[in-house]
Order: sequence, then C-alpha cells, then structure tokens
Amino acid sequence: MSLVAFALYAEDKSRAQNNQWRIAENTLHFCELLGGWLGGFIAQKTLRHKTVKSSYQIVFWGIVGLHLVFWSDYLFLKGSGFAIVEEWIT
Repeated sequence: MSLVAFALYAEDKSRAQNNQWRIAENTLHFCELLGGWLGGFIAQKTLRHKTVKSSYQIVFWGIVGLHLVFWSDYLFLKGSGFAIVEEWIT
C-alpha cells in the first residue's frame, strides 16, 4: 500500500503542476488508512507535496496515530488493549 500511496501522491503532484483534475484528498487518506501511511509520509518529504495544508496534515497524522496505537496493541499487548476498551463500552 505504501507504493500505491507514493504513486498516488506523485500523480497528484504532477496533475497539480499541469492544472489537471486532481486526486481527491479522501482517496489519498483512504490509501493511508489501508496501510500506505509510510509511503505517503515518504512522498510528502521527497516530493514536497501536501506538506503545508494544515487540514490535510491533521487527518494524515491522525491516521498515523491510529496505526501506531493499533499495531502497538497488536504486537505488544496481543490485542488485549482493545479487549479492555470493549469491556468498558459494554
């Protein structure tokens, strides 16, 4: 997914420079959410794309945070952190 995200960022940057129809931000965010956040981060740094727009960055870093929480729980707590939250909800 990171390769797909990087490619989408590159395509969007190219379209922006050529005044063409752009890739929707929701599409980029969805790709990040599916696991392409690292590719999106690398694309932002190397292509200098989507780095200034604060509304985009807020959602992007929220997605990164979700991934960090999920994978930390899965790898280090064996998913028990989510089980505790589920007990609180019910």
